[in-house]
Amino acid sequence: MDLVSRAPLLVLASVVSVQVGQAFGKRAFDLLEPAGVVTLRLGLAALVLLAVLRPRPPTDGRGLGLVVAFGTAIAGMNLVYPAMRYLPLGVAMSLLLLGPLTVALAGSRRPLDVGWALVAGAGVLLIGDGGGPLPVAGVLLALGAGVAMGCYLLLSRRAGTAAPGTLALAVAWAAVLSLPFGISASGTDLLRPSALATGLLVAVLSAVLPYSLDLAALRRLPPRTVGVLQSLEPVVGALAGLVLLAEVLDGWQWVAIACITAASAGAVFTPPRAGGTRCPDRGGTRGSAPGARARPSPSPRSPRPPRTPGAGPAPRGAPPPPRRAGC
Repeated sequence: MDLVSRAPLLVLASVVSVQVGQAFGKRAFDLLEPAGVVTLRLGLAALVLLAVLRPRPPTDGRGLGLVVAFGTAIAGMNLVYPAMRYLPLGVAMSLLLLGPLTVALAGSRRPLDVGWALVAGAGVLLIGDGGGPLPVAGVLLALGAGVAMGCYLLLSRRAGTAAPGTLALAVAWAAVLSLPFGISASGTDLLRPSALATGLLVAVLSAVLPYSLDLAALRRLPPRTVGVLQSLEPVVGALAGLVLLAEVLDGWQWVAIACITAASAGAVFTPPRAGGTRCPDRGGTRGSAPGARARPSPSPRSPRPPRTPGAGPAPRGAPPPPRRAGC
């Protein structure tokens, strides 16, 4: 099995790892406030990534801007932790997924995408019906994390092709942003051995592994495929909450999670219109993952023209076709 065929497994492993890690993070609320859990999660994840990747600081404004933007998005995604104080894990992840779904639907004029938006809206309406209205604070925090996740996915494409240390530096910046809130909420409890051990477990499962696997997958898969696989997160989160946290959802909440998951997968997977052909990559392939090596389409070989003395090397073939307008 080559690297490309294994790439979907990387995404699925990332989905399972982050949901199991977040379930352990919610269990850590017995030891720390949610902001303290976030601080340990990001801080310890940053230390691991910095030790492994040993990144060099960016030398230009563009690289520095990517680190700051990517790290800020990562920090914002962690709003899901205080949201989980009010909401079950599966419900929080369903609301979180609305951010990437909105990104996928933004600017689309296809009637089918309107249908997917209606399916997602039905899921939102159903998700709180079974157990009564959802706490407003939890909903707002989860939606804020969803906005940050949408930004994270957009920036992941650039981060996946940037310097190898971009991820480590971004997580370190996210940890710096979270530090004042963690200290204010949990104080010296952050240094307790039990809290540090739990924080390290959460950091590895929900940050180090998922972020690394996501970037590795985005180098080998189109973002559309990654988005479809990541749409399984609410379902996996609900199962992790059931197994690890004993969070039992009612039938309507499961239907709501299924609606939001289906809407996300459908919006990402639905092919573009026939007239909206993607621009080819530099190597000639369409829709290849960022960072993947381009493979030119096969063409019949033509015999090389005979060489004449002093004429230099023979030409390698016809020049590449011109880029289409707008590419």
